[in-house]
Amino acid sequence: MIIDIHTHAWPDKVAAKARENLEAVFKVKLVGEPTLTTLLKFMDQNRIDISVICAVATKPEQVPSINDWLVSVKSLRIKVFGALHPDYPYWREELLRLGHSLDGIKLQPEFQDFYVDEERMLVVYDTMQALGLPVLFHCGEELSGTMLVRSSPERLIKVKERFSNLKIIAAHFGGFRLWEEVEKYLLGRDIYLDTAFFFDQMPQEKIRDLILRHPQDRLLFGTDFPLVDQKKDLDYLEGLDLAEGLKERILYRNAQQLLGI
Repeated sequence: MIIDIHTHAWPDKVAAKARENLEAVFKVKLVGEPTLTTLLKFMDQNRIDISVICAVATKPEQVPSINDWLVSVKSLRIKVFGALHPDYPYWREELLRLGHSLDGIKLQPEFQDFYVDEERMLVVYDTMQALGLPVLFHCGEELSGTMLVRSSPERLIKVKERFSNLKIIAAHFGGFRLWEEVEKYLLGRDIYLDTAFFFDQMPQEKIRDLILRHPQDRLLFGTDFPLVDQKKDLDYLEGLDLAEGLKERILYRNAQQLLGI
């Protein structure tokens, strides 16, 4: 089995605009249209059993409609991490409305203009912890390199220390391009790290070393599709000198346990 914990898709009617915006901001060429149909096609090609669509609301008013769409496309093969925006005034009602239907929450501090450890977020984390909802944070720099880093490993570990039962997934192996901070603050801690935009960022031996220094049950396979072809990351992981049991944990066992699959 293979579970991709970190993918993206948009409704067909806004997919073209989403692609235009993503390619302009990140200066990359998407591997396909950012639609559910394209995601399922690539999943079939790469023998991926389950993908988690992670949604981001860049404006507060987008939250309900994004979550309604996510719930409508959820299936045996598609799990959904819902959208939440710190400035959406009815965030608590939204969590209570859809908490039982969502598999988790995605937060993007750089696009949503908040620091992960700021005071106003604490009540939000407390509610997600009480509901048992995992939260996936974008962590580290952006591909564009032009935004403030509001989700550094140092800030993120403060959240975990305050909310010990909150299931935190730190995308991009805890902090894109902040690998020394990841080593200092996150390695060995009770935080899930996904592999989206992590492979190929350093020499292969360093990638292997960082993986081996983190708890085996806190590692998750993620790709950030359609920014990255899932096959590319699968091939990279297969080529790493890791025990088969550990690869299985990364590819699906840890995600199974986290998502209750």
